[in-house]
Amino acid sequence: MSDQYQKEFASLVDIIARLRGSEGCPWDKKQTHTSLREFLLEETYEVLEALDEEDHRKLCQELGDLLLQIILHARIASENGEFELEEVLKTINEKLVRRHPHIFGNVQVQDAAEVSHNWEAIKKGERSPEASILDSVPRSMPALAYSQDIQRRAAQAGFDWENIDGVIDKLNEEVKELKAASSQEEKADEFGDLFFTLVNIARRMGIDPETALRQSNRKFYKRFSHMEKICRERGLDLESLSFDEQNALWEEAKRSL
Repeated sequence: MSDQYQKEFASLVDIIARLRGSEGCPWDKKQTHTSLREFLLEETYEVLEALDEEDHRKLCQELGDLLLQIILHARIASENGEFELEEVLKTINEKLVRRHPHIFGNVQVQDAAEVSHNWEAIKKGERSPEASILDSVPRSMPALAYSQDIQRRAAQAGFDWENIDGVIDKLNEEVKELKAASSQEEKADEFGDLFFTLVNIARRMGIDPETALRQSNRKFYKRFSHMEKICRERGLDLESLSFDEQNALWEEAKRSL
């Protein structure tokens, strides 16, 4: 790391310390691990949005905002006597070295798949013998990402369909069960199973469901906004149009975009 990198990182740490100091910013001084949760999540999503948009300048800025959250949490932890920033850095450095024996040790690997297998084996050795392989997946993750991760880990233990055809058959079965559900509770339960199976299909196809859904959301937003624009230009009231008329506008928006 160059002297300039070290200088900029040290400056960020010092700025956060000053903001949290006795003569610092009233807002920053009152923050806690708990109060910052929503901001940490928000900044993470803004990084994802920059990635989706392939906006490198925006990504640079959003990564800075995310780093701010990390340093701020570390500062709060230091003030509370919980841990120091140095421990955060030392812990991740040791973990990366420990989990990459093919780089920092004498282990030989053939490809990325073998690296991933070794990574999970090393993680298993770090867990308590009584712990589930699913325990390390944060339950506060977005439901789609959580579903994908626990299914992936179960598959690594051998609990998986032989091929994707079995998952497709399961999807058809779940659709039938959803149609047959009578109570609202049953419908919600079956809908969850249907979603779970769709995530499984995405995993087998190498698709990230969170990313895929975000892309579909953005696509819908653009098309619907274009429909609204057409209506403004033509003096139409979107809400007063029939479904067929609205659908015609939708198809026009699809062609235009």
